[in-house]
This record gives sequence, C-alpha cells and structure tokens, in this order.
Amino acid sequence: MTDSLPINEVVRRTGLTSRTLRFYETKGLVAPLRTASGRRIFGARELSRLHQIAVLKSAGLSLSQMQRLFAGHSVDMSAMLTAQLKMLDEEAAQINSARQIIRFAMSRLDDGERIDPATFCALIESGQRMTNQEPREWQAITDRYFSPEEKAKWARAWQLIGADFDARSYDAQWQSLGDRIKAAIPMEPESERAQGFVDEWFELLKPFSAVSTPDMWQSSIKMFDEMDQWTGEGAPDPGFDKLVWDFMKRATTARIMRGGTLPWVRTT
Repeated sequence: MTDSLPINEVVRRTGLTSRTLRFYETKGLVAPLRTASGRRIFGARELSRLHQIAVLKSAGLSLSQMQRLFAGHSVDMSAMLTAQLKMLDEEAAQINSARQIIRFAMSRLDDGERIDPATFCALIESGQRMTNQEPREWQAITDRYFSPEEKAKWARAWQLIGADFDARSYDAQWQSLGDRIKAAIPMEPESERAQGFVDEWFELLKPFSAVSTPDMWQSSIKMFDEMDQWTGEGAPDPGFDKLVWDFMKRATTARIMRGGTLPWVRTT
C-alpha cells in the first residue's frame, strides 16, 4: 500500500475534487481500492486511469465516449503522453507567438518608432485570445444559456475585476463552502446556521455581483436551476451540487421573506 494515495492526497496533488473522483467512480471510469475501514485509496493503476481521463477530457471526449473507449480495451500510455505533449506544444506555440509580438512592439518603442496598425491588431488579437479563454468544460454549458454577445459582455466585465484575482483560490473557496453546506443539510432555511451560509455565499459572489447586470444574474440563475441537466458527461464542477443550490435558494428566500437584505446584489 505504500505506493497508494488516499483520496485527500490525490485531491491535493492533482487539483481534482473529491466530488469529481467519486463521480468518475459512479460512472465506472475508475475503481479505487478500499482500506479495511472503507476509505478510498488510489494505486498506480487508478492514477493512470485518472491521467487518461484528464488527457481525453482535454481532447474533447465526453465521459460516455471514454466509457466506450475503456470497455474491454487497454489504453496505450505512450500514445496518451504523446497526445498530452502535442496539446502542450500547441499551447506553448500560442504563448511563444504572443511573446514575439510583444517583444517586437517593445523593440520599436525602444528604437523611438511608432507601433504600426498591423502590430496593434496582433497585440489586441493576442490579448483577446488570452482574456476570452474559458475552461473547456464550461464552454458547452455556458453556450446553452448565454448568447455570443452576452459571453463577450462577460469577458469584458471580468476584466474589471483586476489582475490580483486568484481564480484557483476562488474555486477552492466555493468547493469548501459547498462541502460544508452539504454536510450541514438537513437544516431549516431560516436557522442561524443557514443564514450564516447565505452571508458566506453572497460574500463569495462579490466579484460576480460587482460586474454583473440583472440579465446576467437571471441567466446564471437559470443555468444553475437546470444544473441537473448538465452535470456529468465531463461537466464542470462549480463547487456545489443541485441539492446545495436548491437549499441556498430556499435559505435566500427565507432571508428576503423576513425583510432581510442580501449583500453585494446589484438590482439595477
């Protein structure tokens, strides 16, 4: 067992969430070993499968496609690493191209020359490509609820948040809050504990509410109201599930019915 890792260590080292690992298990994509007490542990075989899932997911395969691929077949590790390296090479090429454009522009400025329109356009295109990058697993979901124009508004709005915004830390905070709320259910929506979660929830929403419009709010609410339709199949993990979402809507309604206010919510 010395070569095996408990689930919490896999979460820490890979960036995957425990919810994601358990979801893969329910889909039959990975079968972690169990200790005598029933605790999940992952050996070399299970970690290899998680690596395969990550690479195939990056290539755009759905979980159902992976299930068919894995059924009765052994996956070539060499081919997997080659595919992963190819994707990284493509990303590196894009980054290198952006660097060359920036260095060219800087050299012109150093020589006392003006930046020509073609270089400005290249700089803008490169910046837009980096700014508008959206995690691939979210694209299929947001495309259902937001038009291209609305997604462009989102991209511009998020630019207002600031360069010090740490997306990874932000996601981790949502995961922690979602786990704590789920562990506390059932509880009364009007209870002090539930209302404390409401405060935490809207505090975490502060970056979103600072730049959103009422239409953005409504589209986002609709998206999460229907999250049971898009969870699975390689779907993104917002840090909470439908049970938590529905409970927080009830707790929020309880706050409003009591005449309370919600922090950070824009209504105009």
